[in-house]
Amino acid sequence: MGLRGKLGLIFLLVSALAILVLCVAVYTQAQSARLDRTRSFADERIQLAAQSYDTNDVPVFGAKVDDPELPPQLREAVLEGKRATFKTGSPHAKMWAAVAVKDGKVLSIEQDYESTDDSMKALQQALILGGIGTVALVALVSVILAGSLSKRIVAVAGTARRIAAGDLDASAAEAVGKGKDEVQSLATALDTMASSLRGQLEAERRFTADVAHDLRTPVTGLTTAAELLPPGRPSELVRDRAKVLRRLVEDLLEIARFDSGVEQADLELVGLGAFVGSAVGRLRMQQSLAPDSVIVHQTGPDETVSTDSRRIERILANLIVNALRHGRPPVEVTVCGRTVEVVDHGNGYPEELIAEGPRRFRSGMAERGAGHGLGLTIAVGHAKVLGAELTFGEAPGGGALARLVLPAGPETVL
Repeated sequence: MGLRGKLGLIFLLVSALAILVLCVAVYTQAQSARLDRTRSFADERIQLAAQSYDTNDVPVFGAKVDDPELPPQLREAVLEGKRATFKTGSPHAKMWAAVAVKDGKVLSIEQDYESTDDSMKALQQALILGGIGTVALVALVSVILAGSLSKRIVAVAGTARRIAAGDLDASAAEAVGKGKDEVQSLATALDTMASSLRGQLEAERRFTADVAHDLRTPVTGLTTAAELLPPGRPSELVRDRAKVLRRLVEDLLEIARFDSGVEQADLELVGLGAFVGSAVGRLRMQQSLAPDSVIVHQTGPDETVSTDSRRIERILANLIVNALRHGRPPVEVTVCGRTVEVVDHGNGYPEELIAEGPRRFRSGMAERGAGHGLGLTIAVGHAKVLGAELTFGEAPGGGALARLVLPAGPETVL
């Protein structure tokens, strides 16, 4: 049950309980007033009957002297010098009135008393119909009010999802409209959070871009100088570390371009199965990989897609290198229609990466090895430019599974 249903049910139950209590109170008060009127009427009759008996020795209004059926409680009260009334219980209720007369005798009057007469039945009917009508009206109003509140909360939730998807300019306050209630406070807090997040992301983007640009020139000079060193083991170590540093700077520059939103896909028609096979072959030559370290499978006919082949090759290279570095060979690349899957036989991706996606400078679990965590981040950036979906999970037989699904049309995400 949603919030609208829960609020409507709560309003309905509370209103129904309040109306029930009110109806019971009204009916009880009406019964009490009717009983008081009956007592007063009986008391007036017994006074007139007593005056007539004391004057003429003639009881009137059906009064009886020393009636043997007189309730004992009433007799005792009269003998104590009181004029009293008494109502007997169901099923045949009676209203008695008695008073002491001359010669120490007790004069009493008896009359029927029904708890439900026509007037009380009419009151019951009116209370029932009025209560049902009021509950129905309250239910309708509560559903309308709860629906309005639920709609505003759903609007806030929708804005939160847009922000989570990357639309940091979305405004929850505009979505819920004007107001000064808790929902408006929630929307304002969400907008404040989005504004703070937008500032932090912009600061991170500027920092990444500035660091990459500032490091590019000295790293290039360092790489050139390393090539001039005399042959030897120390020189090889310097050149190797200089290359690693240069690749890191290039990766940072690439991420900075993704963050700036200037990247565009250069679309062309590509036979996906054949292209993946040739791209894996080029990667084997570049990385000096054994033929059985990366195995390519194709299920079904080769499908032609409109995509950017350079970005597809970069995504595959990053996924395969990550699998070889952090998993265990062989790495299996499977092409099926517009879907490409890369599976290794290692310990699998960490749960945080599967749930939230890759994060820069975080390589995951220690057992998957060390790294800067930029390879998968760059792969996700290229997939976003292509309008493709790149997800990470666990392979059915164990190990890490990366699945790239290309769009059905020539879509480009800027």
